[in-house]
Amino acid sequence: MPFLKETINPEYYYKPKNKTMAVEFPPYVQSTGILNSVLQKIIQAPPPPRFTQDFLTAKLGFKKGSANAVIPFLKRIGFLGSDGMPTELYSRFRNPSKAGYAVADGMKIGFKDFYSRNEYWHNLDKKDLSGLVIEATGTAPNSSTLQAILGSINVLKQYAKFDGVEDLNEQVEEKETPLKAIESEIINHTKKTKDDLGINLSYTINLNLPETSDIAVFDAIFKSLKENLLKK
Repeated sequence: MPFLKETINPEYYYKPKNKTMAVEFPPYVQSTGILNSVLQKIIQAPPPPRFTQDFLTAKLGFKKGSANAVIPFLKRIGFLGSDGMPTELYSRFRNPSKAGYAVADGMKIGFKDFYSRNEYWHNLDKKDLSGLVIEATGTAPNSSTLQAILGSINVLKQYAKFDGVEDLNEQVEEKETPLKAIESEIINHTKKTKDDLGINLSYTINLNLPETSDIAVFDAIFKSLKENLLKK
């Protein structure tokens, strides 16, 4: 039965379509201790115009060449532009109230392939996370590359905060503050009106006052308003 043989040909189902397809590795550094130290220094030091090897040595105090691998790592997670200029994420990371959210957003940039596989991969335990990295990158379970990737992720997770979005909260707070002040003023005015005058109404009165210098005219007008519109 030729048709049956063709439909169950195992080569059709199992032969890789592209044996040379390259796998893009996530951002990582071999020395995760230096990565953590650089992040700590970034928090303490004023941001440079460009984050360079000279800045690592002269301003952050690292030996020449020892922390250079961190620069491409910071670019991969969106902390630096391609030209080495610090980004908005870099600035947010230096703000104690925003640092965790900045790292979380950086991880979404650098590890977007992991998020396409599991949007909560950052919550996986050590065993499941290792399995995800092996699946996504094809690294061997006992390879130094796997350990470097996991170590780099763990450093970032020490800083990251995923439960909420700080920018949105701040925008809401900025918009609500003036409204709360107005609301408070209205409430106080309404309470005063209710307590003092026995009414709970809101109204607008437009007056066209006559051109006169006689104060008695104005006294009569406001006396009439009080007696006729603001009676208890």
